[in-house]
Amino acid sequence: MGHNGRRSTNMAFTKFSVQSSDVQKDIVPTSTPETDIWAIFRALRDTRSLFGLRPGHVQTLQAMLSFLKPGHGDTVFASNNEICRRIGGIDERTLRRHIDRFVELGFMKRQDSPNRKRYRVKSSDGQTISYGLSLTPMLARASELLTAAQEMENARRDRVFLRKQILTRLAHLEDSDPENKLLCEVRRVLRRKLSITEFRAVLNKLDVQCKQMSTAVDAPSTTKLSANDGQNVRHHSKSEKEQIDLESAGVSETPTLITLTTVCDQATSFATNSLRNWLEVESHARTLAPMMGIHATIFEKAARKVGSQKASCAIFIILQLGNRIRDFGAYFHSITLGRRETEFNPSLILQRLSRVEPASQECPPRWTC
Repeated sequence: MGHNGRRSTNMAFTKFSVQSSDVQKDIVPTSTPETDIWAIFRALRDTRSLFGLRPGHVQTLQAMLSFLKPGHGDTVFASNNEICRRIGGIDERTLRRHIDRFVELGFMKRQDSPNRKRYRVKSSDGQTISYGLSLTPMLARASELLTAAQEMENARRDRVFLRKQILTRLAHLEDSDPENKLLCEVRRVLRRKLSITEFRAVLNKLDVQCKQMSTAVDAPSTTKLSANDGQNVRHHSKSEKEQIDLESAGVSETPTLITLTTVCDQATSFATNSLRNWLEVESHARTLAPMMGIHATIFEKAARKVGSQKASCAIFIILQLGNRIRDFGAYFHSITLGRRETEFNPSLILQRLSRVEPASQECPPRWTC
């Protein structure tokens, strides 16, 4: 580089010109784009893994760059001993290995004098010959290094963004269904260093799970309901889809105790004694919830929000619906803590369930007709 290069008053080193590849051919640039040599160094430092360089190589290059003086070109004239001392006392053999590696990668070039000394000579007409370690090859690859560094930074930011999205989905899933097996699986995967493709695959899997939870209440009706004593199974040919929880006007949400325990005979069949009051119903619902995959903390949270009676009714009704519901935990969360909470009316649902029973159904043994 010539001695007439522009200098920065704030930088200790010369700025080296790098031709821009995206300049339009029909426009004559008014000035040459410039890139600071330390920006090129930082780009190589950040992309060192692409070239198989270790931190020791980067420290050596940094020390060598510190010997460059403004207006004196891009050749390092310092001796090996001086470079080793500036690095921090590494041995000369290690320094030579580092230099060999940079030469092999095409970032550095040796220009040896006859006696292996490093110096510069100048003729009377201003021509110069530099003997030393030339960094011209690295500067010539500035665009390549800067582009690679920007791509790596973009990939890093995308990975952080995707990871935050995944963590948000995990928090939502844990709040809705703490026992979901996907939680442990995803957390185990996140311990590894993932590529952007792997992050997106994990996010898609979580999105599918969250979507299934939000649509769990849309399952079609089944054709089977079990009797109270668990011995008689009645088959029905009803196949139309029922919207069991979308009406609430004009009907009290809290059903009578006898209606709940009579219609929801699946839940009462698990009780060791007759359920004579709401306290016993609530206690029985707390016992059933974990058996149905509904975490106790979710039940208590629902009880605080909608009331323990309504939360208990939800447990009884869900168990009565049986395999009409794909995911008990997601359904319970949706009708007590989620977006369908205001639409959930236990009394209306019990009325509809009582109508699907055949007219000749026997009364449960613990109640009289």
